[in-house]
Amino acid sequence: MAAFEYIALTPKGREEKGVLEADSSRQVRQMLRDKGLAPLSVATTREKKAGTNFFSNFYQPSLSVRELALITRQLATLIAASLPIEEALLAVSKQSENPRTKAMMLSVRGKVMEGFSLAKSFAEYPRAFPGLYRATVAAGETAGHLDLVLNRLADFTESQQESRARVQQAMIYPVILFVLTIAILAGLLGFVVPDIVKVFSDTGQALPTLTVVIISLSDLVKNYGLGLFLLIGALVFAGKRALLVPTIKLKYDRRLLHLPLIAKISRGMNTAQFASTLSILSASGVPLVEAMRIAGQVLSNSWLQKKVAEATLKVSEGSSLNLALEQSGYFPPMMLHMIASGEASGELDDMLARVAKSMQQDVELILALMLSLFGPFMLLVMGGAVFVIVMAILLPIMNLNQLVS
Repeated sequence: MAAFEYIALTPKGREEKGVLEADSSRQVRQMLRDKGLAPLSVATTREKKAGTNFFSNFYQPSLSVRELALITRQLATLIAASLPIEEALLAVSKQSENPRTKAMMLSVRGKVMEGFSLAKSFAEYPRAFPGLYRATVAAGETAGHLDLVLNRLADFTESQQESRARVQQAMIYPVILFVLTIAILAGLLGFVVPDIVKVFSDTGQALPTLTVVIISLSDLVKNYGLGLFLLIGALVFAGKRALLVPTIKLKYDRRLLHLPLIAKISRGMNTAQFASTLSILSASGVPLVEAMRIAGQVLSNSWLQKKVAEATLKVSEGSSLNLALEQSGYFPPMMLHMIASGEASGELDDMLARVAKSMQQDVELILALMLSLFGPFMLLVMGGAVFVIVMAILLPIMNLNQLVS
């Protein structure tokens, strides 16, 4: 059976969309007619994914971290209860309230029923099920412990979701303060200051330097504010486009690893991700060299990806993991010592998991500290800027009073 997405008309003339499983599109149309619906279009989910439109070639369905964690946990529970994989996939699809996710799971089920492995069936949707996920599932299928591997994957994705949620929640207050600061300063310079300046323009007195500077800034915001905003947006867009060039991205990522404070956060996040991914792959039975290759691709920093690829080559030639990573010069000594201990004791998986947890906690502490300081800092900036503008307005008034007296 395959999954088909349909569009049909109800007896009242309204469009209805959904997903059905059948052997052919003809059977789907008959099923719709039996329900009293008039089919308009019926296509398999794979046909719809490929599409005939130019823009649809760039579209690939994806899943959020929360959705992926939920699906993985449900699959692990059902497979542990001795349900066949195709029945577990059907149950997960029925459980999903999102039509896109339901169609995806039914399509994966169709591939499984055609004789493909679960990992290869997931490969139909590479953005929804990344390489790490598919490699781990493949290892679980080979070892015969798919339910255990899926539970481990669910733990991994859930911890990712929790970490991301904590950072997002911590950023809400600083971001609101930043936006308010920019809005208040733009409002004062664009609307308040020009009206007040008119009061002093007819007096003919020499204005204080601070007032002149604020007036110049006000004119700049009033006359060129929109242009400056568009220019900043264009520069940001151009910067993002430039980072799509591999050579520029490589130089940029290498520079990030040497900037004060940013380097510690970037190294910590990437090395924690690497250790966590390597741990889950190795514990699932993936050979170390292949696990390193996959874990290296998960890294967001392209320079570290290059260094891990070099380390992977050295490991394949017979070097130990800790020596290969040490020669890269970017992995912290604590991580290298724990890996060496894990290699010596035969508990590399456990040591990598501990390293990942420790480094993730360190990064979260640094980020929490920075975000907690960012709020008061923005309050000081906003208060200081308002104070300067108020002083720039009061100084001419005070001078005018002195002239009158």
